[in-house]
Amino acid sequence: MTQEIDKYTYRVTWSEEDGEFVGLCAEFPSLSWLAASPEKALKGIRSVVGDVVADMSVSGETVPTPFATRQYSGRFMVRVPPEVHRHLAIEAAETGVSLNRLASAKLAS
Repeated sequence: MTQEIDKYTYRVTWSEEDGEFVGLCAEFPSLSWLAASPEKALKGIRSVVGDVVADMSVSGETVPTPFATRQYSGRFMVRVPPEVHRHLAIEAAETGVSLNRLASAKLAS
């Protein structure tokens, strides 16, 4: 089980409101762990995720697949207002690239 929880996406950030570091897991957005140090926050959220994954497995629930092991097609549709579409199409034409390449570059930066 430890190997599986190692593959999840963890983040530690400071919570001004709580006055402590908060450990988070992207695959389990409802879970968090507060601690006085970043290391303890990470250890805490990893422990909570481990407990939740174990409970879900025992009860037959579907355990989220880690983002790191998911397959992505590289395609997704984004809806934007017509004015934005027009502006991007003009910018792409003026720079000599496809709209797709322009959007990809903007998303990557």
